Amino acid sequence: MSTTTQPGHGPLPSSPPPEAWEPLLRLRRLAGRPLERFLRIEAASGILLLVAAAVALAWANSSWAESYFHLWHTPLGLRIGEFSFERPLEWFVNDGLMVIFFFVVGLEIRREIYCGELSEWRRAALPAAAALGGMLAPAAIYLAIAGAPATRSGWGVPMATDIAFAVGILTLLGKRVPPALRVLLLALAVIDDLGAIVVIALFYSSSVAWSGLLVAALGFGGLLAMQRLGVRVKLAYVAPALVAWAGIYAAGIHPTIAGVAVGLLTPVRAWLGPDGFVLGVQKELEHLSELPERSRSTHEVAETLRHVGAARREALSPAESLIETLHPWVAYGIMPLFALANAGVSLSGGELDSASWQVLAAVAAGLLVGKPLGVLTASWLSLRLGLATLPAGLTQRHLLVLGIVAGVGFTMALFVAGLAFTDARLLTAAKLGVLAASAGAALVGLLLGRLLLVEVTGGDFAQTADEAESSTSS
Repeated sequence: MSTTTQPGHGPLPSSPPPEAWEPLLRLRRLAGRPLERFLRIEAASGILLLVAAAVALAWANSSWAESYFHLWHTPLGLRIGEFSFERPLEWFVNDGLMVIFFFVVGLEIRREIYCGELSEWRRAALPAAAALGGMLAPAAIYLAIAGAPATRSGWGVPMATDIAFAVGILTLLGKRVPPALRVLLLALAVIDDLGAIVVIALFYSSSVAWSGLLVAALGFGGLLAMQRLGVRVKLAYVAPALVAWAGIYAAGIHPTIAGVAVGLLTPVRAWLGPDGFVLGVQKELEHLSELPERSRSTHEVAETLRHVGAARREALSPAESLIETLHPWVAYGIMPLFALANAGVSLSGGELDSASWQVLAAVAAGLLVGKPLGVLTASWLSLRLGLATLPAGLTQRHLLVLGIVAGVGFTMALFVAGLAFTDARLLTAAKLGVLAASAGAALVGLLLGRLLLVEVTGGDFAQTADEAESSTSS
């Protein structure tokens, strides 16, 4: 079998597998090429979210609107003897699949605290201040507009930033966005997500049942015990994680909090690391090559592959490995499905009463006005007081664009809206406010980015990247 070698990689087979039929193989490659190109685009997840939201809106406002709402309220469940568990399809998306989304969020927060932008106070000060201001100001504006008892529960809706859309907007601005601004946005979004998680846990969970917490404690205890026992197979941790999820759900706390907690408990230190992986693989391959060709039995090759597989598994920490594995599923599957299930609201204003219009206006103002106001004010104060430093290459103009873009609150805002309101009209109003404000923030962010930010090209852009890297590593 002929092989080819790519730079930085080992030999790869250039001929098709023995069982493959070449004409079908060529057809598969041709069909998959556009998808591969699309998935390489950094804004691909945001584009999919936008498409899913547009499909949901069009579907919910078409002559087939009844089928849209009927689909997501279709009951699904399990029945074994006297035991039955039945929930609508929407519940399986919002309380089931979104647990994986929050699990990845927990993993990213854990990684950032250990070795990322949140590992040192000096680097974390500015995004922490910006995130805090970007949460408090929208909540305050919401309460100022819709602070009546019937509507005030939605104050948490405009607090969160949608990282997929925000990064997508910065990507569309191209070389006007220095690397330091992208790093600052990512750090702000991580802290923002952490704040949203705290809000959900403290204010959007029902009364706590202590028996459920006891079950959850057993699940978390099982996770920690398996870590201490040195269990390295990731699938083995699914069972105690499910016990923790069931306990949190039974306790009356939103089950997505279990996903975050499990993510925060995941180890972030690699056992072997890249150097250990290279050394281990080299030894195994050397051992195999030293054997006479007749002695290279299937058993010897399989044993070598097992050792290489173990070294590969331990080259990354469990947290980093799970992020790499789950992130594409979350970005290209779970989040668009969530958007499809939750963005379908009727655009007919006739269904909304005065309280609903207050909610809509409060959510929109919180995201469009409160987010940039809070981000800019808190950033200015932290810089003025000397608590934080502005990364090299950034100016107040960059912070203004950052504040506007942070007003895109799509995924997390829709999620909190579903927790905040049980009244269908208020929930519809909140979703409309989120969709309108997110679209407005995206358009204004793109416009201001093109008007205020200067495009950096060639060596200047590379120099800016080097300055950003050195400022974050110092």
